[in-house]
Amino acid sequence: MIKRLGDVLARLSMKYLPDPFIFAVILTFISFILGVTITHQSVMQMVINWYKGFWSLLPFSMQMCLMVITPAALVAAPSVHKFVDKLADKPKDGKSGAFWVAMLACVSAMVHWGLSLILASIFAREVAKKLYAKGVKFSYGLLGAAAYLGQMVWHAGFSGSVQLLIATPGHFLEKEIGVIPVSQSILTPMNLFVMILTAFLPAFIIAKMAPKEEELQELDTETVKFLKEQHVTHVKKPQNPTIGDRLNHSIIVNYLICALGVAYIVYHFATKGFDLNLNIVNAIFLFLGMILHRTVASYVKAVSDSAKSVAGIILQFPFYAGIMGMIRHSGLVDVFAGWIVSFSTPRTLPMWTFITSSIVNLFVPSGGGQWAVQGPIAVKSAQMLGVDVVKVATTQAWGNCWSNMLQPFWAIALLGITGLKARDIIGYSTAVMLVVGIIYIIGSYLPVSF
Repeated sequence: MIKRLGDVLARLSMKYLPDPFIFAVILTFISFILGVTITHQSVMQMVINWYKGFWSLLPFSMQMCLMVITPAALVAAPSVHKFVDKLADKPKDGKSGAFWVAMLACVSAMVHWGLSLILASIFAREVAKKLYAKGVKFSYGLLGAAAYLGQMVWHAGFSGSVQLLIATPGHFLEKEIGVIPVSQSILTPMNLFVMILTAFLPAFIIAKMAPKEEELQELDTETVKFLKEQHVTHVKKPQNPTIGDRLNHSIIVNYLICALGVAYIVYHFATKGFDLNLNIVNAIFLFLGMILHRTVASYVKAVSDSAKSVAGIILQFPFYAGIMGMIRHSGLVDVFAGWIVSFSTPRTLPMWTFITSSIVNLFVPSGGGQWAVQGPIAVKSAQMLGVDVVKVATTQAWGNCWSNMLQPFWAIALLGITGLKARDIIGYSTAVMLVVGIIYIIGSYLPVSF
Protein backbone atom coordinates (compact mmCIF):
# COMPACT_ATOMS: atom_id res chain seq x y z
CA MET A 1 0.00 0.00 0.00
CA ILE A 2 2.80 2.42 0.93
CA LYS A 3 4.65 1.64 -2.29
CA ARG A 4 1.47 2.32 -4.30
CA LEU A 5 1.07 5.64 -2.48
CA GLY A 6 4.64 6.50 -3.41
CA ASP A 7 3.98 5.61 -7.05
CA VAL A 8 0.94 7.92 -7.10
CA LEU A 9 2.92 10.76 -5.53
CA ALA A 10 5.72 10.26 -8.05
CA ARG A 11 3.31 10.45 -10.99
CA LEU A 12 1.60 13.54 -9.58
CA SER A 13 4.88 15.32 -8.91
CA MET A 14 6.27 14.55 -12.36
CA LYS A 15 3.04 15.62 -14.06
CA TYR A 16 2.06 18.74 -12.10
CA LEU A 17 5.07 20.14 -10.22
CA PRO A 18 6.75 22.96 -12.19
CA ASP A 19 10.41 23.89 -12.07
CA PRO A 20 11.48 24.89 -8.51
CA PHE A 21 12.23 28.40 -9.80
CA ILE A 22 8.49 28.85 -10.37
CA PHE A 23 7.93 28.18 -6.66
CA ALA A 24 10.53 30.83 -5.83
CA VAL A 25 8.55 33.28 -7.96
CA ILE A 26 5.20 32.23 -6.45
CA LEU A 27 6.55 32.54 -2.88
CA THR A 28 7.92 35.96 -3.79
CA PHE A 29 4.47 37.20 -4.80
CA ILE A 30 2.79 35.58 -1.78
CA SER A 31 5.26 37.27 0.59
CA PHE A 32 4.80 40.56 -1.25
CA ILE A 33 1.00 40.45 -1.01
CA LEU A 34 1.06 39.41 2.66
CA GLY A 35 3.42 42.26 3.47
CA VAL A 36 1.02 44.76 1.89
CA THR A 37 -2.20 43.31 3.36
CA ILE A 38 -1.12 42.05 6.80
CA THR A 39 1.74 44.33 7.90
CA HIS A 40 0.37 47.29 5.90
CA GLN A 41 3.58 48.05 4.05
CA SER A 42 3.28 50.20 0.95
CA VAL A 43 3.88 48.58 -2.41
CA MET A 44 7.09 50.56 -2.88
CA GLN A 45 8.29 49.68 0.63
CA MET A 46 7.84 45.97 -0.14
CA VAL A 47 9.84 46.43 -3.34
CA ILE A 48 12.59 48.03 -1.24
CA ASN A 49 12.39 45.21 1.35
CA TRP A 50 12.67 42.66 -1.45
CA TYR A 51 15.73 44.29 -2.98
CA LYS A 52 17.38 44.76 0.43
CA GLY A 53 17.53 41.00 0.70
CA PHE A 54 17.98 40.13 -2.99
CA TRP A 55 21.78 40.19 -3.10
CA SER A 56 22.40 39.47 0.59
CA LEU A 57 23.15 35.76 0.13
CA LEU A 58 25.83 35.97 -2.57
CA PRO A 59 28.64 34.55 -0.37
CA PHE A 60 26.28 31.82 0.87
CA SER A 61 25.23 31.05 -2.72
CA MET A 62 28.85 30.51 -3.73
CA GLN A 63 29.41 28.30 -0.69
CA MET A 64 26.38 26.20 -1.66
CA CYS A 65 27.61 25.91 -5.27
CA LEU A 66 30.91 24.54 -4.00
CA MET A 67 29.06 22.17 -1.65
CA VAL A 68 27.53 20.62 -4.78
CA ILE A 69 30.50 20.77 -7.16
CA THR A 70 33.42 19.65 -4.97
CA PRO A 71 32.09 16.21 -3.92
CA ALA A 72 30.76 15.52 -7.42
CA ALA A 73 34.18 16.33 -8.89
CA LEU A 74 35.87 14.15 -6.26
CA VAL A 75 33.73 11.13 -7.14
CA ALA A 76 34.70 11.54 -10.80
CA ALA A 77 38.34 10.69 -9.98
CA PRO A 78 39.61 7.50 -11.70
CA SER A 79 40.71 5.99 -8.38
CA VAL A 80 37.20 6.40 -6.95
CA HIS A 81 35.69 4.67 -9.99
CA LYS A 82 38.10 1.76 -9.56
CA PHE A 83 37.09 1.45 -5.91
CA VAL A 84 33.38 1.48 -6.78
CA ASP A 85 33.89 -1.10 -9.53
CA LYS A 86 35.55 -3.53 -7.09
CA LEU A 87 32.95 -2.91 -4.40
CA ALA A 88 30.08 -3.48 -6.84
CA ASP A 89 31.17 -7.07 -7.35
CA LYS A 90 30.40 -8.02 -3.73
CA PRO A 91 26.54 -8.17 -3.71
CA LYS A 92 25.24 -11.56 -4.87
CA ASP A 93 21.58 -10.67 -5.39
CA GLY A 94 19.18 -7.73 -5.52
CA LYS A 95 18.46 -7.78 -1.79
CA SER A 96 22.09 -7.60 -0.72
CA GLY A 97 22.71 -5.07 -3.49
CA ALA A 98 20.00 -2.77 -2.13
CA PHE A 99 21.35 -3.19 1.40
CA TRP A 100 24.91 -2.20 0.51
CA VAL A 101 23.89 0.63 -1.81
CA ALA A 102 21.68 2.08 0.95
CA MET A 103 24.41 1.60 3.54
CA LEU A 104 26.93 3.43 1.37
CA ALA A 105 24.39 6.17 0.59
CA CYS A 106 23.40 6.85 4.20
CA VAL A 107 26.82 6.52 5.83
CA SER A 108 28.50 8.70 3.19
CA ALA A 109 25.63 11.21 3.52
CA MET A 110 26.76 11.81 7.09
CA VAL A 111 30.12 12.86 5.65
CA HIS A 112 28.76 14.92 2.73
CA TRP A 113 25.36 14.86 1.06
CA GLY A 114 26.76 15.58 -2.41
CA LEU A 115 29.28 12.78 -2.06
CA SER A 116 26.47 10.41 -1.12
CA LEU A 117 24.23 11.35 -4.03
CA ILE A 118 26.83 10.86 -6.76
CA LEU A 119 28.80 8.00 -5.21
CA ALA A 120 25.73 5.92 -4.32
CA SER A 121 24.17 6.53 -7.76
CA ILE A 122 27.29 5.27 -9.52
CA PHE A 123 27.49 2.34 -7.12
CA ALA A 124 23.84 1.40 -7.80
CA ARG A 125 24.49 1.46 -11.55
CA GLU A 126 27.64 -0.64 -11.26
CA VAL A 127 25.93 -3.17 -8.96
CA ALA A 128 23.15 -3.46 -11.53
CA LYS A 129 25.70 -4.06 -14.28
CA LYS A 130 27.44 -6.80 -12.29
CA LEU A 131 24.20 -8.55 -11.33
CA TYR A 132 22.92 -8.45 -14.91
CA ALA A 133 26.22 -9.86 -16.19
CA LYS A 134 25.89 -12.72 -13.68
CA GLY A 135 22.35 -13.47 -14.88
CA VAL A 136 20.81 -12.51 -11.51
CA LYS A 137 17.27 -11.11 -11.54
CA PHE A 138 16.83 -7.95 -9.46
CA SER A 139 14.77 -4.77 -9.08
CA TYR A 140 16.79 -1.89 -10.54
CA GLY A 141 14.28 0.58 -9.10
CA LEU A 142 15.01 -0.75 -5.62
CA LEU A 143 18.75 -0.16 -6.15
CA GLY A 144 18.03 3.38 -7.34
CA ALA A 145 15.82 4.09 -4.34
CA ALA A 146 18.53 2.74 -2.04
CA ALA A 147 21.00 5.20 -3.57
CA TYR A 148 18.56 8.07 -2.97
CA LEU A 149 18.11 7.36 0.75
CA GLY A 150 21.16 9.41 1.69
CA GLN A 151 19.19 12.53 0.76
CA MET A 152 16.70 11.65 3.52
CA VAL A 153 19.27 11.64 6.32
CA TRP A 154 22.14 13.96 5.34
CA HIS A 155 21.04 17.01 7.33
CA ALA A 156 21.85 15.21 10.57
CA GLY A 157 25.43 14.80 9.33
CA PHE A 158 28.60 16.84 9.01
CA SER A 159 27.61 18.65 5.80
CA GLY A 160 24.34 20.00 7.19
CA SER A 161 23.81 23.38 5.50
CA VAL A 162 21.96 24.88 8.47
CA GLN A 163 24.44 23.70 11.11
CA LEU A 164 27.51 24.69 9.08
CA LEU A 165 26.01 28.05 8.17
CA ILE A 166 25.25 29.09 11.75
CA ALA A 167 28.80 27.99 12.63
CA THR A 168 30.23 30.33 9.97
CA PRO A 169 31.07 33.89 11.13
CA GLY A 170 29.04 36.51 9.26
CA HIS A 171 25.98 34.33 8.56
CA PHE A 172 22.73 36.21 7.97
CA LEU A 173 21.22 35.42 11.40
CA GLU A 174 24.36 36.16 13.41
CA LYS A 175 22.81 39.25 15.05
CA GLU A 176 19.90 37.16 16.33
CA ILE A 177 21.64 33.96 17.45
CA GLY A 178 25.39 34.53 17.20
CA VAL A 179 27.81 31.91 15.87
CA ILE A 180 26.97 28.37 17.04
CA PRO A 181 29.80 25.81 16.64
CA VAL A 182 29.01 22.31 15.42
CA SER A 183 29.89 20.98 18.87
CA GLN A 184 26.61 22.57 20.00
CA SER A 185 24.51 21.41 17.02
CA ILE A 186 25.74 18.39 15.05
CA LEU A 187 27.55 16.83 18.01
CA THR A 188 24.75 17.17 20.56
CA PRO A 189 23.31 13.90 21.95
CA MET A 190 19.94 14.81 20.39
CA ASN A 191 21.39 14.97 16.88
CA LEU A 192 23.83 12.09 17.36
CA PHE A 193 20.90 9.83 18.34
CA VAL A 194 19.22 10.58 15.01
CA MET A 195 22.49 10.50 13.05
CA ILE A 196 23.44 7.01 14.20
CA LEU A 197 19.99 5.47 13.67
CA THR A 198 19.39 7.06 10.27
CA ALA A 199 22.88 6.15 9.04
CA PHE A 200 22.23 2.42 9.41
CA LEU A 201 18.51 1.64 9.77
CA PRO A 202 17.36 2.58 6.21
CA ALA A 203 19.56 -0.14 4.68
CA PHE A 204 17.80 -2.84 6.69
CA ILE A 205 14.37 -1.41 5.84
CA ILE A 206 14.88 -1.27 2.09
CA ALA A 207 16.48 -4.73 2.02
CA LYS A 208 13.25 -6.07 3.55
CA MET A 209 11.35 -4.52 0.63
CA ALA A 210 13.20 -6.54 -2.01
CA PRO A 211 10.68 -8.38 -4.23
CA LYS A 212 10.68 -12.17 -4.19
CA GLU A 213 12.32 -13.83 -7.16
CA GLU A 214 9.00 -14.93 -8.65
CA GLU A 215 7.78 -11.30 -8.50
CA LEU A 216 10.73 -9.92 -10.44
CA GLN A 217 10.41 -9.00 -14.08
CA GLU A 218 13.09 -8.99 -16.75
CA LEU A 219 14.78 -5.64 -17.33
CA ASP A 220 13.36 -3.79 -20.32
CA THR A 221 15.50 -3.43 -23.44
CA GLU A 222 16.13 0.28 -22.82
CA THR A 223 17.58 -0.42 -19.36
CA VAL A 224 19.68 -3.32 -20.65
CA LYS A 225 21.09 -1.10 -23.39
CA PHE A 226 21.91 1.60 -20.81
CA LEU A 227 23.70 -0.86 -18.52
CA LYS A 228 25.84 -2.12 -21.39
CA GLU A 229 27.06 1.38 -22.26
CA GLN A 230 30.43 2.78 -21.14
CA HIS A 231 29.78 5.63 -18.69
CA VAL A 232 33.27 6.50 -17.49
CA THR A 233 35.56 8.78 -19.50
CA HIS A 234 38.83 10.28 -18.25
CA VAL A 235 41.10 13.02 -19.58
CA LYS A 236 44.09 11.67 -21.48
CA LYS A 237 47.34 13.48 -22.14
CA PRO A 238 47.79 14.39 -25.85
CA GLN A 239 50.28 12.30 -27.82
CA ASN A 240 52.28 15.39 -28.84
CA PRO A 241 51.78 17.70 -25.85
CA THR A 242 52.59 21.40 -25.95
CA ILE A 243 54.12 23.22 -22.99
CA GLY A 244 50.60 24.16 -21.91
CA ASP A 245 49.47 20.53 -22.14
CA ARG A 246 52.43 19.46 -20.01
CA LEU A 247 51.47 21.98 -17.33
CA ASN A 248 47.82 20.91 -17.48
CA HIS A 249 48.79 17.27 -16.98
CA SER A 250 51.63 17.87 -14.51
CA ILE A 251 51.22 15.97 -11.26
CA ILE A 252 53.87 18.18 -9.62
CA VAL A 253 52.05 21.45 -10.36
CA ASN A 254 48.80 20.00 -9.07
CA TYR A 255 50.30 18.63 -5.87
CA LEU A 256 52.20 21.85 -5.11
CA ILE A 257 48.97 23.86 -4.96
CA CYS A 258 47.31 21.06 -3.00
CA ALA A 259 50.13 21.28 -0.45
CA LEU A 260 49.04 24.84 0.38
CA GLY A 261 45.46 23.76 0.94
CA VAL A 262 46.38 20.73 3.02
CA ALA A 263 48.78 22.82 5.13
CA TYR A 264 46.02 25.26 6.03
CA ILE A 265 43.46 22.52 6.74
CA VAL A 266 45.89 20.84 9.15
CA TYR A 267 46.64 24.22 10.76
CA HIS A 268 42.92 24.97 11.10
CA PHE A 269 42.12 21.81 13.04
CA ALA A 270 45.37 21.92 15.02
CA THR A 271 44.62 25.40 16.31
CA LYS A 272 40.81 25.40 16.46
CA GLY A 273 39.92 21.81 17.24
CA PHE A 274 36.95 20.19 15.49
CA ASP A 275 35.72 23.50 14.08
CA LEU A 276 33.64 22.76 10.99
CA ASN A 277 32.05 25.47 8.88
CA LEU A 278 31.05 25.82 5.24
CA ASN A 279 34.41 27.17 4.11
CA ILE A 280 36.59 24.49 5.70
CA VAL A 281 34.32 21.67 4.49
CA ASN A 282 34.50 23.03 0.94
CA ALA A 283 38.28 23.33 1.23
CA ILE A 284 38.61 19.71 2.38
CA PHE A 285 36.61 18.33 -0.55
CA LEU A 286 38.19 20.67 -3.10
CA PHE A 287 41.78 19.75 -2.29
CA LEU A 288 41.00 16.08 -1.68
CA GLY A 289 39.40 16.00 -5.12
CA MET A 290 42.46 17.61 -6.72
CA ILE A 291 44.73 15.08 -5.00
CA LEU A 292 42.67 12.12 -6.22
CA HIS A 293 42.50 13.47 -9.79
CA ARG A 294 46.31 13.93 -9.77
CA THR A 295 46.33 16.52 -12.60
CA VAL A 296 44.78 19.93 -13.09
CA ALA A 297 43.35 18.87 -16.47
CA SER A 298 41.45 15.96 -14.94
CA TYR A 299 40.07 18.06 -12.08
CA VAL A 300 39.06 20.97 -14.32
CA LYS A 301 37.04 18.61 -16.53
CA ALA A 302 35.35 17.09 -13.47
CA VAL A 303 34.44 20.53 -12.13
CA SER A 304 33.16 21.64 -15.55
CA ASP A 305 30.95 18.56 -15.79
CA SER A 306 29.67 19.06 -12.22
CA ALA A 307 28.99 22.78 -12.63
CA LYS A 308 25.85 22.08 -14.65
CA SER A 309 24.12 20.92 -11.46
CA VAL A 310 24.37 24.31 -9.69
CA ALA A 311 22.33 26.30 -12.21
CA GLY A 312 19.30 26.15 -9.91
CA ILE A 313 21.27 27.55 -6.97
CA ILE A 314 22.69 30.42 -9.02
CA LEU A 315 19.27 31.44 -10.30
CA GLN A 316 17.07 30.73 -7.29
CA PHE A 317 19.13 31.92 -4.31
CA PRO A 318 18.78 35.67 -5.01
CA PHE A 319 15.00 35.15 -5.05
CA TYR A 320 15.10 33.20 -1.78
CA ALA A 321 17.16 36.07 -0.37
CA GLY A 322 14.54 38.51 -1.64
CA ILE A 323 11.81 36.53 0.12
CA MET A 324 13.91 36.59 3.29
CA GLY A 325 14.28 40.36 2.93
CA MET A 326 10.52 40.88 2.65
CA ILE A 327 9.78 38.59 5.61
CA ARG A 328 12.38 40.20 7.88
CA HIS A 329 11.99 43.88 7.00
CA SER A 330 8.18 43.98 6.72
CA GLY A 331 7.45 42.40 10.10
CA LEU A 332 6.04 39.21 8.55
CA VAL A 333 8.56 37.20 10.57
CA ASP A 334 6.71 38.24 13.75
CA VAL A 335 3.34 37.38 12.20
CA PHE A 336 4.43 33.92 11.04
CA ALA A 337 6.24 33.21 14.30
CA GLY A 338 3.18 34.27 16.28
CA TRP A 339 0.98 31.93 14.24
CA ILE A 340 3.27 28.95 14.91
CA VAL A 341 3.52 29.83 18.60
CA SER A 342 -0.30 29.97 18.83
CA PHE A 343 -0.60 26.18 18.47
CA SER A 344 2.79 25.17 19.90
CA THR A 345 4.26 24.71 23.34
CA PRO A 346 7.95 24.74 24.28
CA ARG A 347 7.79 20.93 24.11
CA THR A 348 6.01 20.62 20.74
CA LEU A 349 7.62 23.52 18.84
CA PRO A 350 10.58 21.42 17.57
CA MET A 351 8.17 18.77 16.27
CA TRP A 352 6.03 21.38 14.49
CA THR A 353 9.19 22.95 13.08
CA PHE A 354 10.15 19.54 11.67
CA ILE A 355 6.72 19.04 10.08
CA THR A 356 6.45 22.54 8.59
CA SER A 357 10.01 22.23 7.31
CA SER A 358 9.21 18.95 5.55
CA ILE A 359 6.25 20.64 3.85
CA VAL A 360 8.16 23.78 2.84
CA ASN A 361 10.91 21.56 1.41
CA LEU A 362 8.50 20.28 -1.24
CA PHE A 363 8.39 23.83 -2.63
CA VAL A 364 11.89 25.07 -1.69
CA PRO A 365 14.03 21.94 -2.24
CA SER A 366 17.28 23.37 -0.95
CA GLY A 367 18.69 23.13 2.55
CA GLY A 368 20.33 26.54 2.39
CA GLY A 369 17.56 28.22 0.44
CA GLN A 370 14.90 26.90 2.78
CA TRP A 371 16.80 28.12 5.85
CA ALA A 372 16.95 31.58 4.26
CA VAL A 373 13.15 31.56 4.02
CA GLN A 374 12.20 29.62 7.15
CA GLY A 375 15.18 30.29 9.42
CA PRO A 376 14.15 33.75 10.63
CA ILE A 377 10.65 32.44 11.47
CA ALA A 378 11.97 29.36 13.30
CA VAL A 379 14.42 31.46 15.33
CA LYS A 380 11.76 34.03 16.25
CA SER A 381 9.32 31.28 17.28
CA ALA A 382 11.96 29.69 19.51
CA GLN A 383 12.77 33.01 21.14
CA MET A 384 9.09 33.74 21.79
CA LEU A 385 8.62 30.39 23.57
CA GLY A 386 12.01 30.28 25.24
CA VAL A 387 13.13 27.20 23.29
CA ASP A 388 16.80 26.53 22.56
CA VAL A 389 17.49 27.91 19.07
CA VAL A 390 19.73 24.91 18.35
CA LYS A 391 16.76 22.60 18.79
CA VAL A 392 14.57 24.31 16.17
CA ALA A 393 17.53 24.74 13.81
CA THR A 394 18.22 21.02 14.09
CA THR A 395 14.63 19.88 13.59
CA GLN A 396 14.21 22.33 10.72
CA ALA A 397 17.25 20.69 9.11
CA TRP A 398 15.82 17.20 9.64
CA GLY A 399 12.51 18.16 8.03
CA ASN A 400 14.31 19.65 5.07
CA CYS A 401 15.92 16.34 4.11
CA TRP A 402 13.21 13.92 5.29
CA SER A 403 10.63 14.89 2.66
CA ASN A 404 13.14 14.68 -0.19
CA MET A 405 11.83 11.14 -0.65
CA LEU A 406 8.49 12.53 -1.80
CA GLN A 407 9.77 14.65 -4.65
CA PRO A 408 12.26 14.03 -7.45
CA PHE A 409 14.21 17.32 -7.47
CA TRP A 410 17.41 16.00 -5.89
CA ALA A 411 16.96 12.70 -7.70
CA ILE A 412 17.60 14.35 -11.07
CA ALA A 413 21.34 13.64 -10.89
CA LEU A 414 20.67 10.08 -9.72
CA LEU A 415 18.23 9.45 -12.55
CA GLY A 416 20.76 10.68 -15.09
CA ILE A 417 23.48 8.41 -13.70
CA THR A 418 21.31 5.29 -13.38
CA GLY A 419 19.02 5.75 -16.38
CA LEU A 420 15.98 5.23 -14.13
CA LYS A 421 12.79 7.28 -13.98
CA ALA A 422 11.36 8.94 -10.85
CA ARG A 423 8.42 6.54 -10.75
CA ASP A 424 10.89 3.64 -10.48
CA ILE A 425 12.25 4.82 -7.11
CA ILE A 426 9.78 7.13 -5.34
CA GLY A 427 7.46 4.32 -4.23
CA TYR A 428 10.26 2.55 -2.39
CA SER A 429 11.77 5.76 -0.99
CA THR A 430 8.39 6.93 0.33
CA ALA A 431 7.89 3.69 2.22
CA VAL A 432 11.28 4.00 3.92
CA MET A 433 10.63 7.68 4.61
CA LEU A 434 7.48 6.94 6.61
CA VAL A 435 9.33 4.51 8.87
CA VAL A 436 12.33 6.81 9.37
CA GLY A 437 9.96 9.67 10.17
CA ILE A 438 9.28 7.99 13.52
CA ILE A 439 12.96 8.44 14.44
CA TYR A 440 12.84 12.13 13.58
CA ILE A 441 9.66 12.69 15.60
CA ILE A 442 11.15 10.95 18.64
CA GLY A 443 14.34 12.96 18.19
CA SER A 444 12.40 16.24 18.20
CA TYR A 445 11.25 15.54 21.77
CA LEU A 446 14.72 14.75 23.09
CA PRO A 447 16.65 17.38 25.03
CA VAL A 448 19.56 18.96 23.18
CA SER A 449 21.92 17.45 25.76
CA PHE A 450 21.24 14.70 28.26
